[in-house]
Amino acid sequence: MALNYIWSGFFLVGFVAALAQWIFLGDTEIFKKIIDGTFESAKIGVMDIALPLAGVMTLWLGLMNVGEKAGAVAWMARLIAPFFSRLFPSVPKDHPATGHMVMNFSANLLGLDNAATPFGLKAMESLQTLNPNKDEASDAQITFLVMHTSGLTLIPLAIMAQRAILGAKDPSDIFIPCMIATYIATLAGILVISVRQRLNLLHGVVLAWLGGITAVLVGLVYAMTQFMSKTEVEVASKLFSNLILLSIIVAFIVGALRKRVNVYDAFIEGAKGGIQTSLTVIPYLVGMLVAISVIRNSGVLGFIVQGMGWCFAQLGMNTDFTAALPTALMKPLSGSGSRAMMIDAMKTYGVDSFVGRLACIFQGSADTTFYIVALYFGSVGIKKTRYAISAGLTADLIGIIAAIGVAYLFFH
Repeated sequence: MALNYIWSGFFLVGFVAALAQWIFLGDTEIFKKIIDGTFESAKIGVMDIALPLAGVMTLWLGLMNVGEKAGAVAWMARLIAPFFSRLFPSVPKDHPATGHMVMNFSANLLGLDNAATPFGLKAMESLQTLNPNKDEASDAQITFLVMHTSGLTLIPLAIMAQRAILGAKDPSDIFIPCMIATYIATLAGILVISVRQRLNLLHGVVLAWLGGITAVLVGLVYAMTQFMSKTEVEVASKLFSNLILLSIIVAFIVGALRKRVNVYDAFIEGAKGGIQTSLTVIPYLVGMLVAISVIRNSGVLGFIVQGMGWCFAQLGMNTDFTAALPTALMKPLSGSGSRAMMIDAMKTYGVDSFVGRLACIFQGSADTTFYIVALYFGSVGIKKTRYAISAGLTADLIGIIAAIGVAYLFFH
C-alpha cells in the first residue's frame, strides 16, 4: 500500500511542479524533458541494471549454492547467531538466512556492490521462506532491509576515485567523515527497528557485538589514518576487499571438495535462478525508476532545496550546506542520480570546497532506499512494505543530519 501511494504521488507531484513551471516560468520544454526522462529510465532499468544483474546473479547464486553445500554458510550463521537472534528473533539460529545476511553485510562493508546485491537477494529469498504472509514484509525482512539501506561501508572507494578524477588535493579526506555518518545512520536504523519491534538492545550480547564492531572500525580508521599515506590507504583497501572476496570463493570450493561435493554441478544448480530473479525484478525496477525520473526532471528537488534554504535563513542558521542538499535528497531515490548531483556539486563549487565535500559525505552516508525496496521486495513478490520505507527514510534523515554535522566539524 505504501508503494502504491508513493509511486502515484511521484507522478502527481511531478506533474503539478511541471505545470507550475510552464505557467509561471514559461518553460515549454519541461514536459518533453519529463517524458524523455521516463523513456531513458525505463531503458536504464532493463539494459543497465536488470540485464547486467542477470550475469552477476548467475555467478554469485551459483557460488552461494557451492558454499551452502560446503557448510560455509551454515558455519557463518552459527558464528553470528547469538547477535542476530536478538535482532531477528523470528529467524531460527541455524537458518541459512543468517549466513546470507552476514555475507551481504560483509560485502557492503567492503564496498563490494556487485557481490552484495546477489547475497542480499538470496537473504531476502531465505527470509521469505519463514514469512507466513507472502505478500507482506515480515519483521525480519524489514530489519534486514533497513540495515542494508543504511549503507554501512568501511571505505568509500568510488567516491574517493571520483574526487581524484576531478583533481582533489586529498581525495580521501572525506574517508573518516563518511565512516562516521554512515555508522550513525546504521545505528539509527537499528534503533528505529528496535522501537517498532520492541527489541531489547540492552542485552549483553547485543552490546558486546555493537561495542566490538565499533572498536574494530575505530581501530581500522585510526591505523589507516595514522600509519598509512592516503595513496597506501586506497591501494590497501582495494587489495584487501578483493582478496577477501577471492578468499571466500576459494574457501567455498575447497570446503565443497572436502565434502566430496560435485562443485560444478552445485554451481550450475544454484546459477539457474540468476536469470529468473533478474526477470522478476524488471517491472518493479522500471516502475520505481520511471517515477523517480519524473520527480527529478520536474524540478521538485530544486523547489524543496530553495524552500529549505529560505527556512534555515529565517532561523538565523548558516545555510552553506543547502547547496549540497540535492545529493542528499536524491540518494534515497536513485544512486546514479545522487552520484550525478555529487559530481555536479564538485564541478560547480569546487572539488575541495565545503559544498563539494559535503555532497561526497551525503553520497557515502546512506543507500538508495526506494531502489532497494523495489529490488529486494520485488524479487520475492512482496507488495505490502508496512513500515520498511518510513524506517529506512528515518535512518537516511539521521544520516543526513550526521553528515552535515561532521562536515562542519571537519571542513567548515
